[in-house]
Amino acid sequence: MQLTRQQLLIDLRQAYYDARRHKRNRHYQRVFEARLEENLSDLCDKLNNRNYHASPSTCFLVKDPKLREVFAAQFRDRIVHHLYYNYTHRMLERTFIADSYSCIKGRGTHYGIDRLAHHIRQVSENWQSPCYVLKMDIKGYFMHINRARLLQITLRQLRRLSQRCISKGNPYHWDDCLDIGFVEWLSREIILLDPTDGCRVLGKPEDWRDLSHDKSLFHSPQGCGLPIGNLTSQLFSNVYLNELDQYMKRGLGCRHYGRYVDDFYIVSNDKEWLRGLIPPVRRFLREKLSLQLHEGKVRMYDARSGVDFLGGFIKPYRNYISNATLHRMEKKQPSLQDEDPVRLDSRINSLLGVLSHYSSLKLQRRLFHPLSQQRDTGSLVFDGRKYKWCSYCSNK
Repeated sequence: MQLTRQQLLIDLRQAYYDARRHKRNRHYQRVFEARLEENLSDLCDKLNNRNYHASPSTCFLVKDPKLREVFAAQFRDRIVHHLYYNYTHRMLERTFIADSYSCIKGRGTHYGIDRLAHHIRQVSENWQSPCYVLKMDIKGYFMHINRARLLQITLRQLRRLSQRCISKGNPYHWDDCLDIGFVEWLSREIILLDPTDGCRVLGKPEDWRDLSHDKSLFHSPQGCGLPIGNLTSQLFSNVYLNELDQYMKRGLGCRHYGRYVDDFYIVSNDKEWLRGLIPPVRRFLREKLSLQLHEGKVRMYDARSGVDFLGGFIKPYRNYISNATLHRMEKKQPSLQDEDPVRLDSRINSLLGVLSHYSSLKLQRRLFHPLSQQRDTGSLVFDGRKYKWCSYCSNK
């Protein structure tokens, strides 16, 4: 299908609404919205004529939960990212395995924890037999993604899937409702962009001293690296490592396998078989994807002793919150005493929402005891507001 300017403008407007979500009060959003029609029309013309080029990004460091380098795209470029995502994510996600968890609706961290617990129960016959979990990680993943290789993989998938039906029972193919030529051009513009080119750096050079070179795009190999912070980077990270997922499932026959971004695991009752997987995985990453296995994060766990994964700690018949996540909560806890009442509800509900996924009733009471006036009644009262303990946790 040939994309018309009128349809592109409609799609671009929807992408704008998606990009501004939760950012209505940001200065850059207000500036763009002040001349919304003119800005969208100008951006539409550039995309329609295929002379769009991304503006320089803004680079800065974040320290919570750990030190990371972030490249933030300009707001107009974020709109383009949402446009590309809306066009392609349904098509590309059809190629992902069920146990690819990150940046997919309904398949976040809690889903990943539940899936690992499910695999362990299956292999251990509901915790009755020995079971082992091999966890591996990729060193400096986002900073070492080969952009040319990523583009090759993405274009191959787009061309292959364009001839497939949109969904089961739907007679239309993807290329009947999507301009594949336009999407391929936009893929090149987004993927091959060097984020460091002309970027504006916030902070001082000494701020980067504590950041490992493996975590910085300024030290990435030539032609490598995707910016952390872009919506498209999250999508492309799954597209790139989908190659690993297919190899693990089909090439190595790992039935009980899962991955969240660059953290992946295999579950088996054969410890030696798990150890034998490490060399072929290391070789595949190096030869096919130009990535390096993080040797310091290769771990073998006895499932009966507990497995730490995605902020949770999986034990027989129950899941706990991990110590690292708990320490971050405790660090923020004193600020609740002086919290703005307007934001207090969302802060407390956010913490209780996270804890509701774990066996944590006693932990909830310990964390919120200084705030609670009716601790024994099954509720939390703070500053005149009442919060119920999670019913799931109260049964643990």
